[in-house]
Amino acid sequence: MSDTQKITTFLWFDGKAEEAANQYTSIFKNSKILSVSRYGEAGPGPKGTAMTVLFQLEGQQFIALNGGPQFKFTEAISLLVNCETQREVDELWSKLSAGGAEGPCGWLKDKFGLSWQIVPSALPGMLQDRDPEKAKRVMEAMLQMKKIDIAGLERAYSTPYGVPRSSKERATGKP
Repeated sequence: MSDTQKITTFLWFDGKAEEAANQYTSIFKNSKILSVSRYGEAGPGPKGTAMTVLFQLEGQQFIALNGGPQFKFTEAISLLVNCETQREVDELWSKLSAGGAEGPCGWLKDKFGLSWQIVPSALPGMLQDRDPEKAKRVMEAMLQMKKIDIAGLERAYSTPYGVPRSSKERATGKP
């Protein structure tokens, strides 16, 4: 029986595949470069440069290709990272958004243009709560955030409408 992963995410980069794989493996624990194949005499890339990089993040394999400028990443695909603590959210957000762009609701683009979702693992349960008012409050709170604030989600989840949730809200009546 083979240990080969059945489905592997294949990422197309414009000359930055090896740099991206090195950055990603430096950010996530249980991560490593597994192999690098390099262009030879036949090209199409410069001889000796990385053609593909097989790497692993948290046990999940990915392949990065130096394919050229023809295709760019879009938000239509993203890598979702489940986080257990605010510290983990903060650390990953800081490292992955450096040189990139912060987006709404826990989304960001890294400096290579790849989209990530940095999400507290408790969020789906809050959004799917049997109490639709709780779920609604959490959704409304999340829609106001870029980087997800777990304490803010928990306040929204546990505090009924009409009860001020923060000192600012108590003073102004607005979230």
